[in-house]
Amino acid sequence: QVQLVESGGGLVQAGGSLRLSCAVQTSTVSLYTMGWFRQPPGKERELVAAIAWSGGSAYYADSVKDRFTISRNYATNTVGLQINNLKPEDTAVYYCAAKPRGAGPGQYSHWGQGTQVTVSS
Repeated sequence: QVQLVESGGGLVQAGGSLRLSCAVQTSTVSLYTMGWFRQPPGKERELVAAIAWSGGSAYYADSVKDRFTISRNYATNTVGLQINNLKPEDTAVYYCAAKPRGAGPGQYSHWGQGTQVTVSS
């Protein structure tokens, strides 16, 4: 069983930065790939970044490359998402998710409750 708890959302001015954090509660964290999704108002949820606990390079959606950085902390079992140069279009609910290592792109099976990020212009 995997439980995910996000934190770090809030209201930020355009051009600012924010760091989201996801606490991963499981005894088998190395068996999962972690992803950050976002769902803007009235739009579908999209994967913006992903990383495997076991290593390898990270994935980023084209729309967030060079501004978003996903990271993992083995000591604290947390996954972070650093967001720089925030834009109003980054306004969304951000979700942390996990899928078994090797599962397909759409196979995220565990989700956090989401954290709201609002960017003012």
